[in-house]
Amino acid sequence: MSTQSLWFEAALLPAGWWQQVRINIRQGRIAGIETDVPPDGASERHAIALPGLPNVHSHAFQRAMAGLTETRRNSDGEPNSADFWSWRDLMYHFVDRLEPDDVEAIAALAYIEMLEAGFTRVGEFHYLHHAPDGGAYSNPAEMCERIGAAAAATGIGLTLLPVLYRHGGFGGVAPEAAQRRFITDLPQYLQLLSAAQRAVAALPDAVVGVAPHSLRAVDAETLQELVQVAARGPIHIHVAEQDAEVQDCIAWSGERPVEWLLNHAGVDARWCLVHATHLATAELEPLVRSGAVAGLCPITEANLGDGVFRAAEFLDLGGSVAIGSDSNVLVSAAEELRTLEYGQRLRHQARNVLAGDNGHSTGRYLFDAAVRGGSQALGCESAGLAVGASADLLSLNTLHSSLVARQRDALLDSWVFASSHGAIDCVWRAGRKVVVSGVHVNRAQIAATYRTRLQGLLV
Repeated sequence: MSTQSLWFEAALLPAGWWQQVRINIRQGRIAGIETDVPPDGASERHAIALPGLPNVHSHAFQRAMAGLTETRRNSDGEPNSADFWSWRDLMYHFVDRLEPDDVEAIAALAYIEMLEAGFTRVGEFHYLHHAPDGGAYSNPAEMCERIGAAAAATGIGLTLLPVLYRHGGFGGVAPEAAQRRFITDLPQYLQLLSAAQRAVAALPDAVVGVAPHSLRAVDAETLQELVQVAARGPIHIHVAEQDAEVQDCIAWSGERPVEWLLNHAGVDARWCLVHATHLATAELEPLVRSGAVAGLCPITEANLGDGVFRAAEFLDLGGSVAIGSDSNVLVSAAEELRTLEYGQRLRHQARNVLAGDNGHSTGRYLFDAAVRGGSQALGCESAGLAVGASADLLSLNTLHSSLVARQRDALLDSWVFASSHGAIDCVWRAGRKVVVSGVHVNRAQIAATYRTRLQGLLV
């Protein structure tokens, strides 16, 4: 039976900060936690322990197109409207080129960056299912297996969310040709879901959920059937990301997207509503009461010009939030939290908007919320550094210039708001040390493969 012991000068436990903490790990899980104990010769010693952060929403393949859409030109070189929809057209053009080896290499590099940034589990919202011509691979779970292989190579925890994408718009509009690699009907999807479960079965504590892409891509009847299939597992859906989507939903149903889901889909604590950017006041309290998590992706939402989620009002009502890296244009757990708060500061023209009650640390409040909400959304049995939980944790480098002489919550505030690279020292996932001195143990090999594949794609 594999056992190990880690000792920290201080650790953020579910009950708060504790000094001189020894964490005992057995078979990848936390077997015991001791506080106020001196270091011993058997324990590996570090400074500050934090729980690893869940990343609730990722499209891993999009990491390879980061920075390639920052122009007012479409894929044919013609001027475009420079909005979400023109970005989507460019993304579809990029998708046409990807082969399974490309997807695996890109996902592995993205997962390395996530781990180095403090994310220890990812919710992979995976909709690239088919061959470039739209036909099925001989193995329908080919792409799911490549995502699983990337997770295995990097060690990141995986919640795989195969996507059901049926239509091109509200009311069953026919899909576009550019969407051919995503499109499945429900029987095909159920076969894919079973194959995906087999594909990740060998990974430690992998979770498989379901992901109806959006209300514009899945009709009401199919959504109801899919919710039944999900049983008690995670259900993730894009919703209310764009104003145009809200208006199209109203034209189709007479209701806003979140309003429609709450009234017709049985939304509960299994659900993660990704983005939910454009919420009406009347939707806030019912969404909180449902127990669902709002999956926020502040860097991507800013990059795409989506808008700003009503986080202050939602959290004041007791809502649950989590963070995700979505398009992976930049992978940084700290910057996702920072951008979330800064968006609120710009919206409300105030500081420390998301600090909770007076006197609380903004960084601590956001960090705790992201651990708690992200763990729920990704189907984890427990959140944080607790006995029985997966041993997913990170250590901070207290010699980093932004962390020198900081204590307790000031460490989190300084990491989130005052650091860039180098603040994270080591990362453990399921008890395995995968990041040492800020660098993933397999970075050199995986980055080399990534470069080779990308040069073949883009040159």
